[in-house]
Amino acid sequence: MENHSMATATPENKDSFAASGNADEKQSKALVNDNEKGGIKTMPFILLNEICEKLAMVGFSKNMVNYLTQQLHMPLTKAANTVTNFNGTSSLTPLLGAFIADSYAGKFWTITVSTAIYLAGMIVLTLSAALPQLRPPPCAGDQVCQEANGSQTAVLYLSLLFAALGSGGIRPCVAAFGAEQFVEEDPTQPKKTWVFFNWYYFALGVSILLASTVLVYIQDNVGWSWGLGIPTLAMALSIIVFLIGYPVYRNLDPAGSPYTRVLQVSVAAFRKRKIPSISDPKFLYVNEELDASISTDGLLHHTKQLKFLDKAAIVTEEDSLKSSEKPNFWRLNTVHRVEELKSILRMLPIWAAGILFATSNAQQNTFSLQQANTMERHLTKSFVIPSASMSVFGMLSMLITIVLYDRLLVRVARRITGLERGINFLQRMAIGFFIAIIATMVAGFVEVKRKHAASASGLIDSPESTIPISVFWLVPQYSLHGIAEAFMVIGHLEFFYNQAPESMRSTATALFWTSISAGDYTSTLLVTLVHKYSDWLPNRNLNKGKLEYFYWLLTLLQALNIVYYLICAKFYTFKPLSHKTQHVEGVELTTQV
Repeated sequence: MENHSMATATPENKDSFAASGNADEKQSKALVNDNEKGGIKTMPFILLNEICEKLAMVGFSKNMVNYLTQQLHMPLTKAANTVTNFNGTSSLTPLLGAFIADSYAGKFWTITVSTAIYLAGMIVLTLSAALPQLRPPPCAGDQVCQEANGSQTAVLYLSLLFAALGSGGIRPCVAAFGAEQFVEEDPTQPKKTWVFFNWYYFALGVSILLASTVLVYIQDNVGWSWGLGIPTLAMALSIIVFLIGYPVYRNLDPAGSPYTRVLQVSVAAFRKRKIPSISDPKFLYVNEELDASISTDGLLHHTKQLKFLDKAAIVTEEDSLKSSEKPNFWRLNTVHRVEELKSILRMLPIWAAGILFATSNAQQNTFSLQQANTMERHLTKSFVIPSASMSVFGMLSMLITIVLYDRLLVRVARRITGLERGINFLQRMAIGFFIAIIATMVAGFVEVKRKHAASASGLIDSPESTIPISVFWLVPQYSLHGIAEAFMVIGHLEFFYNQAPESMRSTATALFWTSISAGDYTSTLLVTLVHKYSDWLPNRNLNKGKLEYFYWLLTLLQALNIVYYLICAKFYTFKPLSHKTQHVEGVELTTQV
């Protein structure tokens, strides 16, 4: 029993070292041959594809609540819930997309097929806006509007389903696929991955700004057929551009799903649940050669938390372990694979803290937009700011904050903390949580101001009338949310990338999106309950509601959430890398990480 438990699969003879050396030599030759693909030359195709895709996605979703209330005549709470349900589903499907990309299809074909599915959804929605029989008749003034019937609503939900499924393959794969074009180990392209990410986020910002201004203006002032048709054409163009670049892409084969390894560890631990635990971790199963492909940054060493999972790494006589054979992973796993699952489980409390942040942020595309609809939006006598374009202030404040953070805050904080990055990602997230609380509180006070202006002008009972208060009163809440995103969202992404097991980094983005998904669904639940049991959120006349109470309820929940987060952050155990192995001219060097 004891001898089996100490079993490892490191090379024990010269022949195995020679075989390993031959394999490395073949891999190096393959890498040299593959250098003709990938690199800077792929950026125009990937970035133009991303600009077109994001232009279509944001142009499709940014103004959706106005389309649902004004064109399909949905009640406000139903429209708000439809938007958050769609956003939530779109943020949940990346788990499926990442699984398919990593396990079977690869990122290129996952992106291509998913974009085609998203395009199908946009075509259906554009047709519903263009064809009168697919939407209810228009109404004006105090006329009672006819809500969309069952078949018209079915067409809408079909288009949203296609779009959500398409998002599942696009969101977790595009950035990872672009980064894969630059291999840092390649001496002809040293450390150029950061160039891609700089341009990637620049392209992202440009496309969102265009969608939030130009496309939203077209939708509000020219027509929804054009307003949805243009992003549909942009999505079609993105597929064409992406396919043209196929000959120059570096396409990596799927490496196998990390989800399977997580399930294998869970099953193995359950099957051995009655076996006594081992107090000394050196008797747990270690196989460096077997884990080499999933531990290039270093092996994860044993941690004391979640000890019941350690049983998956206990070797028993039933395992029939032989040094020349791989174990049955449904019965026996290495310490590294067990620690992969532990790392994911340790991340979940921090992951959960992001849910209420996403819930708060979701209101910017629903109730804040409806606030803007009732306010004075004339920039000049002839130009009216589209209500959905108010999100530009959030985007601009986020981009400015990112620049100031990188150029100023990091340098100042570095002198205080001694950290190269100034503050770590957990501290960065805490700042974002705090600013989001202020943003939601301010939104409540602005709503009080808006309703006071409506009351003073005798417009409480006139939901279609413009209240004599400038829409720029909403700028503080949008801007504060943008600043909060610059801290919280980027910190959250950095947390997932840094703390996720190395082999799961391609799915870390999907995990990030699930917190947004949970936040959107939480928003739906809160809106539904508040609407059912109070008069805070009326369907037709926001002036008669108490939206400020809803905002302050969110403020209270976020205050409790930041206390929860600070406790989780204090006791969080960082991912334990024990060592990494480098080969220099045939000499094996082991360093502590």
